Amino acid sequence: MSTLPACPQCNSEFTYEDGDNFVCPECAHEWPRQAAEPAEAAAKVYRDSAGNVLQDGDTVTVIKDLKLKGSSGVVKMGTKVKNIRLVDSDHDIDCKIDGFGAMSLKTEFVRKV
Repeated sequence: MSTLPACPQCNSEFTYEDGDNFVCPECAHEWPRQAAEPAEAAAKVYRDSAGNVLQDGDTVTVIKDLKLKGSSGVVKMGTKVKNIRLVDSDHDIDCKIDGFGAMSLKTEFVRKV
C-alpha cells in the first residue's frame, strides 16, 4: 500500500514522486511535496479589543452594553468577568457572570484587566 497522497484534483491514488514534486499519471497534475506533507497546526491566538493576548483564567471587562437574546437583561459596560475559558466556536469566551449565569462572549467586546 502506498503512503503517497492522492491527487488533489482527481483523487487518483496512483501518484508518484518526481524530484521535489508529486505527479498524477491520470490527469498530469503536479504539486510540490512540501504542500502535501501535513503542517503542524498553529494554535489559535485570541485577542481582546485592544489587541492583548487572552488566556484561560484571565479576567476581562466588558467594553459595551450587551443585550441578552431571549431576555430583557443587559450586561452593562464595565462588568468584570473572572476566570474566562477560551473555546473555538462562534463566540470565543465561555464564562459565568454574576447575576446572569453561564454565558458566551466574543473577544471583540472585552478588554483584559
